Amino acid sequence: MYSILNTINSPADVKKLNIEQLKILAGDIREALFNRLTKIGGHCGPNFGIVETEIAMHYVFDSPVDKFVFDVSHQSYPHKMLTGRKSGYIDETHFKDDSGYTNPDESEHDLFNVGHTSTSVSLAAGLVKARDLKGEKYNVIALIGDGSLSGGEALEGLDFTGSEISSNFIIVVNDNQQSIAEVHGGIYNNLSELRASKGTSANNFFKALGLDYIYEENGNDVEAMIKLFKKVKDIDHPIVVHVNTQKGKGFKLAEENREAWHWCMPFERETGKWNVDFSAETYTGLTTQYIMDKAKKDKDFVVITPAMPMTAGLSPDLREKLGAQYVDTGITEEHAVAFASGIAKAGGKPLLVTNATFMQRTYDQISQDVCINNNPVTFLFNFASFDGLTDVTHLGIFAISAFSNIPNLIMLAPTSGEEYLNMLDWSVEQKDHPVIILMPGNAVSSRSADKDYSRINTYKVEQSGEKVAVLALGDFYQKGEELVALIEKKSGFKPTLINPRFANGLDEKLLKDLAQNHEIVITLEDGILDGGFGQKIAAFYSTSDIKVRNYGLKRKFYDRYNPQELLKELGITPEQILADIEELLR
Repeated sequence: MYSILNTINSPADVKKLNIEQLKILAGDIREALFNRLTKIGGHCGPNFGIVETEIAMHYVFDSPVDKFVFDVSHQSYPHKMLTGRKSGYIDETHFKDDSGYTNPDESEHDLFNVGHTSTSVSLAAGLVKARDLKGEKYNVIALIGDGSLSGGEALEGLDFTGSEISSNFIIVVNDNQQSIAEVHGGIYNNLSELRASKGTSANNFFKALGLDYIYEENGNDVEAMIKLFKKVKDIDHPIVVHVNTQKGKGFKLAEENREAWHWCMPFERETGKWNVDFSAETYTGLTTQYIMDKAKKDKDFVVITPAMPMTAGLSPDLREKLGAQYVDTGITEEHAVAFASGIAKAGGKPLLVTNATFMQRTYDQISQDVCINNNPVTFLFNFASFDGLTDVTHLGIFAISAFSNIPNLIMLAPTSGEEYLNMLDWSVEQKDHPVIILMPGNAVSSRSADKDYSRINTYKVEQSGEKVAVLALGDFYQKGEELVALIEKKSGFKPTLINPRFANGLDEKLLKDLAQNHEIVITLEDGILDGGFGQKIAAFYSTSDIKVRNYGLKRKFYDRYNPQELLKELGITPEQILADIEELLR
């Protein structure tokens, strides 16, 4: 197994191979992909589909002297194998050595730590500018998928490059006719024209921007790709290299169901069955059911997603059932936010759903297009939890601190299935505020919950007590339950437990009342402490005798951590917090 891949320790080894050996290498790489993905999961379809292109890139160009910039970089696994990191794919004891994205800490062949989309053209344009200022000579190659082209930064980068750069710059557009789900946007009509005409159509988006252009029909043919890259190597102006590939190439299930196999959990190769138990109730499942029920009952309701339908469990058949009440804007988070604001202004009921990490790009639109206008858009942030996505590029732990201080915005942190659904329905129906709801990242729990949240910043006292008050926000509420039970058991008094519900506001009346018979206030939150919920509580009590201790995460780019080990490292276990409380009481 891996007869050729075993000999590859750097791109120099790739250049020694003949065409037949390169084809065997492509097969070896796909076997290595199976080896890693079946055991730990990861991005599947993007990597299977780009194998020949990346072999040809390393055969023709001279990385790291020539610079490769990957867009999103979830198609970088073959590149990693060709640059000295094959052990992370063929040897499971080394799987953790490699992240799922390009990472300069791993290799000099990786320029950027990238996991968000539509960035490669702009990043690479910066490399071009610096190279030219220094009078250096090397190729700069940006690789971008067709799905990423709908993103605003990609369009800005192409527009800039077409008019402002006049030196070597190669933009490889990997066109597999797929984003995560299906592609959306007018640019894809032109890509279709270009594929149908084999690149000869007079209607050419790239040329309209002032870019040179070349097309290759056989993007999964390593010999054709080598010839193509030899043509453009050392070119003296920007050129778009439009390559037609098949997403999931070499893995039949991924070829036939490109959306389902964009990313995968560990799976059985023969059957494609994911090795995970889907029987438990999830917040994603609750979201799916809510959306489908709401759409049936209310024609004014519409769900919007920027290319992330499955984060709300909206499979292709459910999207079809929703019809006009479902909109995938493509990879266009900024547009999606402003679009939702327009719907709300005209009396519609928009619910915008995506992962928290991707909404970081929309701070300006949420602030300017939504909140200044106080339009009642409901934003649902999935994976806003510390134990959701743990890759450094996809962390959701910054959501509270990033958005909680925008005026007019309400941020809700539900603590149970009932509270989550009630908050969703209240938010969609109310007309007074834009609302962010943080989808819990833990297991679905069941507790009775209020249906009306119009009394903004009103916390809920779940257990009245003395001495110590625990304010446990959102999906850290269950940790609060464990803590107060331990305090009562070990310390002999009954503490107070509070469900704040509102992640960005203060219940000043309740906080003042607590000062009457409490000495310590503990806050627990699923996010970084700096600028978060707990610091607002600490600031409120800053001139009082109340002692406040905040528990949450540090302002840090964590990467591929074990969530439970991280909690212990940060002192966020009931036993550790109890020890802190006992010290404070002394």
